[in-house]
Amino acid sequence: MTTRRRSTALIGDDNKVVAGGKTVTWRTLHKLPQLPSPAAVLVDNGADALAAVRHHAVHGTELLVATTSRVDLSMREELADSGFAIVIAKGDEHSVEPAKLKRVEESGRAWLLTSGSTGRPTRIGHTLESLTTVTNQQQPRTWLLPYSPGTYAWWQVVTISLTQADQGLVVIEPSELEIWPSIAAAHGVTAASGTPTFWRQTIYRDTDALTKVPLEQITLGGEPVDQTILDRLRELFPKARISWIYASSEVGASIVVHDGKAGFPKAWLDRKPTGERPALSVAGDELVIASPHHGAGMDGAVHTGDRVEFVDDRVLITGRLDSDEINVGGSKVSAGVVRSVLLAHPGVAWARVFARKAPLVGRMVAAEVVANPNLGPITADDLVQWCSHRLPDYGVPRRIKLLDEIPQKETLKSDV
Repeated sequence: MTTRRRSTALIGDDNKVVAGGKTVTWRTLHKLPQLPSPAAVLVDNGADALAAVRHHAVHGTELLVATTSRVDLSMREELADSGFAIVIAKGDEHSVEPAKLKRVEESGRAWLLTSGSTGRPTRIGHTLESLTTVTNQQQPRTWLLPYSPGTYAWWQVVTISLTQADQGLVVIEPSELEIWPSIAAAHGVTAASGTPTFWRQTIYRDTDALTKVPLEQITLGGEPVDQTILDRLRELFPKARISWIYASSEVGASIVVHDGKAGFPKAWLDRKPTGERPALSVAGDELVIASPHHGAGMDGAVHTGDRVEFVDDRVLITGRLDSDEINVGGSKVSAGVVRSVLLAHPGVAWARVFARKAPLVGRMVAAEVVANPNLGPITADDLVQWCSHRLPDYGVPRRIKLLDEIPQKETLKSDV
């Protein structure tokens, strides 16, 4: 018989939760019936995902929660072959496909799906303790929850509300992303976490609606964070604390910066880890982290696959190693640096920079750009000229495509 443990105190059980048009508390969320364990609970809405998490916290089951869109039939087969029952949750109703492999459950284990270098989802194991990285008592806040259920960033916001008093949640479904500021304002949201793309998208759509949200805490993460978006948010919310976080399913929340600057201080490298503080280092151009919040089997120094550059006394995270560096005829340029130059143009709301095949030099720099709708029209030639004054010749984008909308994936990220 499996002995299960309730691993984290549910201090937030009476916190307000707004989901699916209803206002409840963690305690009064609709209750899932006793689920098999291990179970992969697939959901189409935030309320079902939160119900699965509370069930897991109360009963100590082994859980993976994700949206149905992230788990295709092949992945379902893979999970079933690994001992997971597949649970399709829809409110008070659910269906269960039994696991194909019977194995001993890992009590209290919470699994996250992350895309590896091949784009194929892989599983990273955590517990509620390792996912709960905010442990100091927090001032009362109401948090926006726009992330896709089951992602690391989603768990970060969820655990704050579940384990801290006076930390409400307002769940934003994918269909509500375009109007989230009005929902947030109506429910008094004071804290919101999102990717840089999420914040750019919101500013692009309706700046006036955004400024009506009484934000006191703004957090960015999930993508490289540049100075332009930090400065824009500071302009819109001069009294809010603006933070950016480097976090991943593998190493957890490892870098937290509150000083309003992109990157982190170079002095943080090679410091001795103490308590909750990770060890940060650079090998070649790659960020290496040993984190106390790591996933199962990820202890010790982990090569993150993220590329860094040193600018003055800061360490900037520019993008993935396998895509950030562009070799133009033997001269190398960072796609992240070029992107930051483009984003610094007042007429640019969003940009993506990538390599494109070219005669003679093999590769050239190319970009996609969304213009700022509040300013006059810009052309590709305008942007080429802007970049030519700020980048070496080989780093200037030679092909720039203007898009009508900022692309955004289910994870709130774009392909940057």
